Parts: sequence; structure tokens; C-alpha cells
Amino acid sequence: MISRDPIFRIHCELANILDVGPAPFGHRRVVNILGGTITGEKLSGRILPGGADWQVLAADGSADIHARYTIESDAGALIQVDSKGLRHGPPDVMARLAKGEEVDPALYYFRTVMRFETAHPSTNWLNRILALARGAREKNAVRLDVYEVL
Repeated sequence: MISRDPIFRIHCELANILDVGPAPFGHRRVVNILGGTITGEKLSGRILPGGADWQVLAADGSADIHARYTIESDAGALIQVDSKGLRHGPPDVMARLAKGEEVDPALYYFRTVMRFETAHPSTNWLNRILALARGAREKNAVRLDVYEVL
């Protein structure tokens, strides 16, 4: 079971994709994280520059995603985020996303499992939860609605 409403929302600004190319275990890409915002009743703040999303593209076009980045809350808490997920959809939809077109997120699957680590007392609750996020890819950004696993 997950929370009825998102515990917060993420808007993450991304650099252009660095296409590493076909490696032995899949086509590798890196997407550097430039910044972003966190909004919600339980957490608000910003994403600090310096994180990245490491991706492996499968032959069917699906993307195995592993993002690591840092949030700074409005209270000054630093929170490490480790997010692993999957994005896939029909070939025509994935081609439109790859071109940076706006695509209804209901047309493709984009989900991540999130873990958090922080030393700050105001966000200590994040150390003790798992979260699931439903994502949407924009041209140079990602939007995530983050739900707590209850």
C-alpha cells in the first residue's frame, strides 16, 4: 500500500544526454542533474547540482534508471537520494520522448523506487521509509510524484 497523495513532488532539471554507447551489458547513457525543486507538505527544498542518472538501454528500448543526487530542504537538511527505476513504452512514444517532445505520461511507464539518507533531525523520518515515484519525462527535466510505501 502507498500513501493516497504524493508526500512531495520533484521537478529535476537535466543536462543533455551523454551517450556513452553500446557496452557489453547494454547501451549506456549518463544524464547529469543540474538542479531542481522539491515541493510538498512533508518536504520542500531544492536539488543541488552534481548528481546524475545512469541509464542502460535495452534492445527493446526500455531504460533501466539509477539516479543519485542530493536535496537541500528549506530547513537546511541535506538528503541523499538513491532512485532506481524503469521507463518503457511503445516504440513510437519512446521515439517522441527521445526527440524531446511533450508526451502524456499515461502513454508510457516510468516508475522508480527511492531510498533516502540524512543526518538532519527535521528529515530523519526519510531514513525509515521507502518511496515509489511516478515519473514524466520532459525535454530537459523530469517530474516525479513521490509516494510513501506504507
